[in-house]
Amino acid sequence: MRILKISKIVISAFLLAVAMTGCGDEKNAAAGNPTDPLTLPAVTSVTPLDASPGVCSTTAIVSATFSKAMNPTTLNSSTFTLTGVSGASVTGQVTYDSSSNVATFTPSTTLTPSTNFTATITIGAKDTFGNALAANKVWTFTSAATCPAQPPVVALGAACSFGILGGSAVTSTGLSVVNGDVGVSPGSSISGFPPGVLTGTRHTTDSIAASAQAALTTAFVTASTLPQGTSLPGNIGGLPRTFPPGVYTTVAQPSLGITGNLTLDPVGDPNAVWIFQVSSTLTTASGNVIVLAPGKPGNVFWAIGSAATLGTGTTMAGNLMAMSAITLNTGATLNGRALARTAGAISMDASTINVPTPCQ
Repeated sequence: MRILKISKIVISAFLLAVAMTGCGDEKNAAAGNPTDPLTLPAVTSVTPLDASPGVCSTTAIVSATFSKAMNPTTLNSSTFTLTGVSGASVTGQVTYDSSSNVATFTPSTTLTPSTNFTATITIGAKDTFGNALAANKVWTFTSAATCPAQPPVVALGAACSFGILGGSAVTSTGLSVVNGDVGVSPGSSISGFPPGVLTGTRHTTDSIAASAQAALTTAFVTASTLPQGTSLPGNIGGLPRTFPPGVYTTVAQPSLGITGNLTLDPVGDPNAVWIFQVSSTLTTASGNVIVLAPGKPGNVFWAIGSAATLGTGTTMAGNLMAMSAITLNTGATLNGRALARTAGAISMDASTINVPTPCQ
């Protein structure tokens, strides 16, 4: 009899523990585990930032980043809207990038200057489990009276002839090609040439490489400290996009991903300039970044606060100026320069760098 009572107590305790564990899991799921079916989706960041003043009417990007994967069919012109004066609707296209959970509203026409706009994502937006937002997400911004003047060309000076300029080391694997100079300073390691091919001159911890590093520092500071431009979401890929000349800045999301094609349109100006201020990392996964004629890849500048990685087979345009490492994966092509500051290493794998001419 005593054994039976003990058994009943043990079984009861076990069942209670199981029940409590189940409740705990449900509570934790509801508390914000983004992969759990019970967790409601939320908007984690928006562009432009809420209450932003002076948003350029010709380059405005209106987007929202979600905490979890969303059902693309629930993100459309009914659930993601933009309104202007007196609540008048702005026509546009809504797209969703599943790789970054970013939904973007692209206006069909230029926004009216000096106007207050309200962006809204309704509770009709649902995740892949059918959960809706807890409440409508609403944010506002004001378009500028005039857009900023085109940024100036950033002078690269002594760094201009370099296809690769590393700070700590330069490494090539396989048959890489650099149509330009290769240098390193203050580090002293350059390896992989040959079998890699370079058409210019190798500079290992010499005065020319040191001068190039000094010029790179000046160019990086110039590009990164220009007044912030059009706010970028965390990912600008996933579909074809076209950017006119100007300054573009990561604000809500410090890192920038490019998973689709990006076209830089000079709008007929052969001297058009694009400057991308990236607070942290730049990563391309697929697709291409190209400059339409008569624009020049040499007039595209990426000021990168951390590391840059070009994905396999990517074609990239512009001058990558990074605080730390730059990596070109297999088959990547850079029509520009890979320039890493004093602590940064550069590695490439059967990839190609074409230095734009003439030098600025």
